[in-house]
Amino acid sequence: MAINLPQIIQGGMGFGISDWRLAKTVSRLGHLGVVSGTALDVVVARKLQNGDPGGHIRHALEYFPFPQMARRIVDKFFVPGGISEETPYRQFAMHDLEGRREPQELCIVGNFVEVFLARQGHANPVGINYLEKIQIPHLPSIYGALLAGVSTVIMGAGIPLTVPGILDALALHQPVEYPVNVIAQDGKSETVKVPFDPALFFEGGSAPDTLTRPDFLPVVSSDSLASILLRKANGSIEGFIVEGNLAGGHNASPRGVLNLSAEDEPVYGPRDVADLSTFRDISLPFWTAGAYGSPEGLQRALAEGATGVQIGTAFALCRESGLLPELRRTLIRQALAGTARVFTDRLASPTVFPFKVAQLAGSLSDKAVYGQRRRNCDIGFLRQPYRRPDGEIGYRCPAEPVAAYVAKGGRKEDAAGRKCLCNALAANIGMPQRLPDGSHEKCLVTMGNDLVDIGRFCSAANPEYAAADVIRVMLAKDG
Repeated sequence: MAINLPQIIQGGMGFGISDWRLAKTVSRLGHLGVVSGTALDVVVARKLQNGDPGGHIRHALEYFPFPQMARRIVDKFFVPGGISEETPYRQFAMHDLEGRREPQELCIVGNFVEVFLARQGHANPVGINYLEKIQIPHLPSIYGALLAGVSTVIMGAGIPLTVPGILDALALHQPVEYPVNVIAQDGKSETVKVPFDPALFFEGGSAPDTLTRPDFLPVVSSDSLASILLRKANGSIEGFIVEGNLAGGHNASPRGVLNLSAEDEPVYGPRDVADLSTFRDISLPFWTAGAYGSPEGLQRALAEGATGVQIGTAFALCRESGLLPELRRTLIRQALAGTARVFTDRLASPTVFPFKVAQLAGSLSDKAVYGQRRRNCDIGFLRQPYRRPDGEIGYRCPAEPVAAYVAKGGRKEDAAGRKCLCNALAANIGMPQRLPDGSHEKCLVTMGNDLVDIGRFCSAANPEYAAADVIRVMLAKDG
């Protein structure tokens, strides 16, 4: 497939921030709209339990190639009129190395629905973004996106060496496998290959038509990582997104010895800045990301030889974003008042990566709120497989209850400060789990450093702005 070369790629933020409405809007405007592929099984299941407002999910499933699977999902999760505010969302089996059918079907359906809705009504490309660190759901997720005609797969937070070949095979409905990192008993890492066979999901006895193989754009923080991918990937790479440590979400850890600022943030240095001349020499398209969300940033990127930029924060705060309107408006007000603060929290994420956190009262960025939360792990995307003493596979997460984590062989000190991103990110889009005491899970919002300059897209008199305003300002010839 000939790669789409937009100047602006909309960041695939999520869970549910970069939803189909935002991606559809950006793509219709001639740039690359991107849906977040994170936890789309949870998103579709909870939207169905909320009554599927607007009927969008059920409409998309009318075009799903496996109607019996679609019917099973709707029958299990759809609640006409939606569940009450006191009713907790229904739980379903977490992803594991055994490849149980229920979570796989929900992944296929969730990814299909999101991409289908983003593509409906126009002929422009739509992409999807995944985190390599969330390994176990990748294969059914990618397959669902391919069934819906996704044009571009973007993946960061890891080294996705096998994804290009997986895209080749899944486009032909061929069996594939994904290497999942498992912590061995000696503390080192071993690899377990998780299989996925599309034929197990066919209905009617024959395979669907061959699918279009999407372009693959890995997200890299350094030229050395790009070089590894080009040498060792098992298929074609169509370009790179070069993301610096000012971007929202997960950041790469500083290279070398970890130094901390007086505010306990990781200190980045010259070694952490990608050498863009290397990317020019590679002769593949590349886009820069991380504090490039301004006309000046775009011009700086173009001058360095980039095709364009990826923008997250500005789109996360526009009205088409999936972020709760009250959170979006609070962050905009703070930014316009000069009180917004983004903190690089080296402990928040259960992964090894630092995580950008917007400081918001009442959210898990508030130490008092975090301290009062009862730890719980009921979604489990960031669970780490590990080898138990009996040789079997177990699962643990440093954000789960500390006693449970330690009982599974985890170190108590590794659980300090960890936050349940799974539940918090669901709360960010208005779908928090309801708790037995009548409360609900609290949010934790991530933003990039561009938050402080959001006033270029709006004003105190007119704080609401649209995705079209972001593109208009970014492409303004007078900057």
